[in-house]
Amino acid sequence: MLCLRLTSLLVLVLGVSLGAAFPHNTLRKGCSLFKYKQVTFDEKKAVKKMQKEFRNIRQPGRNCDSGLLDRKWMSAHLSVPDRVVLVEAELNFTITMLQLSTHPGFTKMRQRPLAFLAQAREDLRGCVAPSHQPSGELSQWLQNLQVAMNMVSWVSGARGSRGVSDPHGCTLTPLLTQALSPPHENTGCLEDYAVRHVFEVLEDLNCAALQEQCS
Repeated sequence: MLCLRLTSLLVLVLGVSLGAAFPHNTLRKGCSLFKYKQVTFDEKKAVKKMQKEFRNIRQPGRNCDSGLLDRKWMSAHLSVPDRVVLVEAELNFTITMLQLSTHPGFTKMRQRPLAFLAQAREDLRGCVAPSHQPSGELSQWLQNLQVAMNMVSWVSGARGSRGVSDPHGCTLTPLLTQALSPPHENTGCLEDYAVRHVFEVLEDLNCAALQEQCS
C-alpha cells in the first residue's frame, strides 16, 4: 500500500516537473521577437502615408460594415501562443489585401509597410508548436477570417451568386453575410478594412513580442 502511494506521489511530482519544463504559455526556443516590442517611428510613418494614399484613391460611396471581422476581446487576453497565431493570421490577411491594388500611387506607398509586415510574418514562423490548439474565441475569429479570405477568391470568379455559403463549404455568419454583400463589393470592403486596421495588427504584433509583459 505504501509502495502504491509512493508511486502515485512520484507520478504527481514528475507531472508537475514536466509541466514546468515544458510550459504551455510560452513560445518555442529560438523564437526572437525582440525587435517588435516597439515599432519604430519610421515604420509607423510609412503606414500613415500608405493609409493617406489609400483614402485618396478609395472608391467614393463604398458602404462597408464597420464591424467586419471585429472582435470583442483583446489580444492581451489570449495566451502567448494564441497571440502569435492571431498575428500570423492577421499578417497573412493584411499582406494579401495590400497587394490587391494596382494603383501606381498606392503600390509605391505600400512597399515599405509590406516589406515590414512580410518580415514580421517570417519571424513569427515556427514560434508556436504545431500541436498548439487555439482557444475557442480565437478559433471562431480565425474561421470568420478564413471565410472572408475564401470570399476574395470566390468573387474573382463568381458571376451573380448571392448565396450565404461560399464554394469552400463555409457558412457565413450573420455579420459576414451583411458585411460581404453584395458579392462584387467583397474584395473592396476587405481591402478597405485591412488598410484601416494595419495599426491594430502592429499593436497585436507588439503584444505578442512582449509576451507576459503585455496586459
